[in-house]
Amino acid sequence: MTTFPDLPTFVTHLECAMTGERLPADTPHNLSPAGYPILVRYDLAGVKKALTKRKLAGRSPDWWRYRELLPVRKAENIVSLGEVMTPLIPMPRFARSLGATGEVIVKDEGRLPTGSFKARGLALAVCMAREFGIRKMAMPTNGNAGAALAAYASRAGIETVVFCPDDTPVVNVNEIAECGARVYKVNGLINDCGKLVGAGVKQAGWFDTSTLKEPYRIEGKKTMGLELAEQLGWKLPDAIFYPTGGGTGLIGMWKAFAELEAIGFIGRKRPKMIAVQAAGCAPIVRAFENNSRHAELWQDAHTVAAGIRVPVAIGDFLILDAVRESRGFAIAVEDSAITATLDEIARQDGVLLCPEGAATAAAYKQALADGRVKKTDRVVLFNCATGLKYPMADGGRPLDRNAPVDYTAL
Repeated sequence: MTTFPDLPTFVTHLECAMTGERLPADTPHNLSPAGYPILVRYDLAGVKKALTKRKLAGRSPDWWRYRELLPVRKAENIVSLGEVMTPLIPMPRFARSLGATGEVIVKDEGRLPTGSFKARGLALAVCMAREFGIRKMAMPTNGNAGAALAAYASRAGIETVVFCPDDTPVVNVNEIAECGARVYKVNGLINDCGKLVGAGVKQAGWFDTSTLKEPYRIEGKKTMGLELAEQLGWKLPDAIFYPTGGGTGLIGMWKAFAELEAIGFIGRKRPKMIAVQAAGCAPIVRAFENNSRHAELWQDAHTVAAGIRVPVAIGDFLILDAVRESRGFAIAVEDSAITATLDEIARQDGVLLCPEGAATAAAYKQALADGRVKKTDRVVLFNCATGLKYPMADGGRPLDRNAPVDYTAL
């Protein structure tokens, strides 16, 4: 059993992301009194004195190494399923095929427990629920988030109720159920599932763990930025392509970079933060192109990349702020480009991306072609889940074991 040493914690307070209103840290919260997401704030001067790069280098290679920048007060409340630092995988053949001379890297989040980056956010949400004595959590999901919640909550002895669209991949639905959640398939999209969670909060007292409706999933996703910076020798890439539905990870990484600068681990340079969406569900892209602060509901949302099929995001303004402050952009890709790029990368570089991860690679190709990124740029593409969790075509070819075989033709 993994044990974690007690370390000093530096959380000072919580803060409404829109109004800046201060809220107490050591009590459960959903949205702020003004109805917006809540951010966790730290004594960064204290973290700077307590944490050095040398000290960090001596710790175990998991995301709990960043404990001073995480909200868990007591080590006994850490809920772990064996988290790892996910690898950075260069894509040399893919890059060469596009004429790119800068390094193209996939950060493969499919290596995490439950096979997706949702493990990061939900692990932290469950840890904090454990600290607060919460006994039942609920959420809407397109698949992977529900699986992560079910697994970590079961580990912590917390009950879970999960609602997902009725076209959620069977492997995700079964995984959620197998890990102990009560899972329901809803004839609608994730926002429709969210309405059912909201009703259950009022009527049954569930704790709402929806994207950005509690403060701690951001802190878990923030570890992607902390980890990426450390893996690259504290020098951030030129651009990050991130599959954007609710956008928690993009927001979390932007927060991580600010905190790392405040403690002296990195300088002022930031990557372009590029929000990648599918053409069939692109509310953030539309808002970015219209120079809007908020993104309106996207009607008739559809895409093969179910994880980014989020018609409306409560943290839309935070996503758009990060994109604009970084001089990045929001970009939409067609489903045909997603599936073609998924096949291309698997055949060229041997990495089986999930559709959402393939969307980032398709977006990179598109942005390279239209000049929004340079061929010399060092870019990171986030693959948010293992491709093994998604349907694939039957690639086998028939062969009669009793018939003569022409091996030269194989």
